[in-house]
Amino acid sequence: MIRSIADLGMLEDLLSEPTAAVVETMRRLEGDLVFLGVGGKMGPTMARMARRASDLAGVRRKIYGVARFSSPELPERLQSMGIEPLRCDLLDPQQAAKLPEVPNVVSMCGMKFGASQHAALTWAMNCLVPANICQKYRHSRIVAFSSGNVYGLTPVCRGGSVESDPPTPVGEYAMSAVGRERMYEHFSLQLGIPTVLVRLNYACELRYGVLVDLAQRVLAGETIDLAMGNLNTIWQGDANAMTLALFDHVSSPAAIMNITGPETLSVRWLCEQFATRFGTTVSFIGTEAPDALLNNAQRAISKFGYPRVGIEQLIDWIADWLNRGGATLGKPTHFESREGKF
Repeated sequence: MIRSIADLGMLEDLLSEPTAAVVETMRRLEGDLVFLGVGGKMGPTMARMARRASDLAGVRRKIYGVARFSSPELPERLQSMGIEPLRCDLLDPQQAAKLPEVPNVVSMCGMKFGASQHAALTWAMNCLVPANICQKYRHSRIVAFSSGNVYGLTPVCRGGSVESDPPTPVGEYAMSAVGRERMYEHFSLQLGIPTVLVRLNYACELRYGVLVDLAQRVLAGETIDLAMGNLNTIWQGDANAMTLALFDHVSSPAAIMNITGPETLSVRWLCEQFATRFGTTVSFIGTEAPDALLNNAQRAISKFGYPRVGIEQLIDWIADWLNRGGATLGKPTHFESREGKF
C-alpha cells in the first residue's frame, strides 16, 4: 500500500486510476462521452479516468469536457489528458443546443456554495440547467449528480438514508437539489431517457473534503463542535469509478444510487485520529446530536465492491499531506451545517 502521495501529479494519477469494472463498462459502452460541468472538483479526474479506461479497453472514442472555464488553465490540462474542452454556459439553451450529439452524458452541473445568498441562481443552476440538458440530450444515456442533502437528517442508529426514503430537504440548496432530481425524472419519463441519479455524500481527496476540513482544524488547534457528530465520506477515486460504472444501471424511470463510504464515521474519533498523527491534542465543544446527514451506500457497494481506499489509509494520506504543507483548494464543505445553509 502506498504510504505517502508525493505530489499533485501522483495524486491525480491515483484519482484517475480506473477499476476493472470501469474498464469493462467503457468496453461495453457504445459511442462518445461528454462531461457537463467538468470544471468542478471531481470533473477533471473523472474525465481522465474515462479516457484511461477507454484506452485500456481498446475503445476509440471522443471524450468532451464542457464548462464555462473560469479557470483559464483547465482547457489545456484537459487537452493534455486526451479530453476535448468545450466552452458553454448551460443556462443558455441556445448554447447547449450547439453542443455535439453524444450518446453518453455525465452531468456534474449544480450550485451549492453560496446558495443561501444567491437563491435564485441556485434554483436556475439546479433546475433550469437539467431541463436544458435533457432537451439537448434526449437520445442519450445520462448519469446525473444529485446530493445526499435531499434526505435531510436521519437518526445515526439507523445507518443512513436509503434510496427508497422520501426526500426531506432542509434549506434552499437541498430543496433545489430535489428540484434537480425532479427535472431529470420528468424528462426521463417524458422522453424515455435512460438516467441514474447519483446521491453523493462527500467525495474526499487530499486537497478538500470533510476529512481535510477536520484535519486542518485539528492542526490549527481549533475546538471542534460535535453537534454534527457523524458523517460519511469516500475517496474521490472510488466515487469516480462507481459513477462511471453506473452507465450499466441507467433506466427510465430514472434510477437512484447512493454513493459514499461504507462506514458511519464519528467526528470525535476522526479528530482524535488526526491529533495522534499530528502529535497534538484536540478539544471539543458540545455533544453529538442523535441525527446527522448520512447516506447508506450498501446497494452501490453490493454492485461495485468496497472502496479501494479505506478510511484509515485516507486519514494517513491527508495527515501526511498536510504535515508536508501540501496544497489545498480552500473550499470548506460546511458539512457541519444542520440548517442547510451553504
